[in-house]
Amino acid sequence: MSDNNPFGGLGGEGGFDLNAMLEQAQQMQAQLVAAQEELAATTVEGSAGGVTVKLTGTGELTDVAVSPGSFDGSDADSLTDLGDLVVAAYRDAKARVDALASEALGPLAGGGLGGPGDDSPQLPGGFGV
Repeated sequence: MSDNNPFGGLGGEGGFDLNAMLEQAQQMQAQLVAAQEELAATTVEGSAGGVTVKLTGTGELTDVAVSPGSFDGSDADSLTDLGDLVVAAYRDAKARVDALASEALGPLAGGGLGGPGDDSPQLPGGFGV
């Protein structure tokens, strides 16, 4: 009786080891989860003109602080400026969060089956999906 396993010729020395690939994928998944948990526990600040905001490493806004005496609550222009500065401080913090996430997750997020610099999914043997 012949062996009808279509993957039979892929095993062996220097061949296709599905168990090793599965183990590597599980290790990468564990590293990804650990990096995401670390990001969630991290606090990042951003500021602009007397306004400071805090975000978690996952981008959740947790605090907004305004320096005392910076704004006149009865002046419409001052309040408009305050709103603009809150947005600017948030964008500052969000840029820092994005950089932090890219640093922490970048090596883990880019581990596809394609070649270096290739964002398209690839099957073993160079066949695109």
